[in-house]
Amino acid sequence: MDKMKMKGMSFYGYHGVFAEENRLGQKFIVDLELSLDLDAASRNDDLEQTINYAELYAVVKKIVEGPPVKLIEALAGAIASGVLDAYTMIHELTVGVTKPNPPFDIHFDGVTVELTRKRGADGAIMRSES
Repeated sequence: MDKMKMKGMSFYGYHGVFAEENRLGQKFIVDLELSLDLDAASRNDDLEQTINYAELYAVVKKIVEGPPVKLIEALAGAIASGVLDAYTMIHELTVGVTKPNPPFDIHFDGVTVELTRKRGADGAIMRSES
């Protein structure tokens, strides 16, 4: 299976457990790794046979900048579902969501949650078993 990766997409959202996070908002960084068949696009140089990553970016942006959730796990799950719903040619994806500045007095590069989901033979979305 071929891969398409989008790394370091940065958005401003209002997600978090604390009221200040929901009121003030903060930056979230999203990474996607998609597994899909890119053979036809690579042979034919045809945008219709791949995923337009500008449109994919817009799908992710709408989710991250949309209604708040408490956990980045929920945010990652919403992104995974939204992307798989929008693009049936994706067989599997991994979504990483990083919260670079959690509201704690600790010094690190942030916390990242990574979820992997795949499309079953019936088209249903499920967790990927590694």
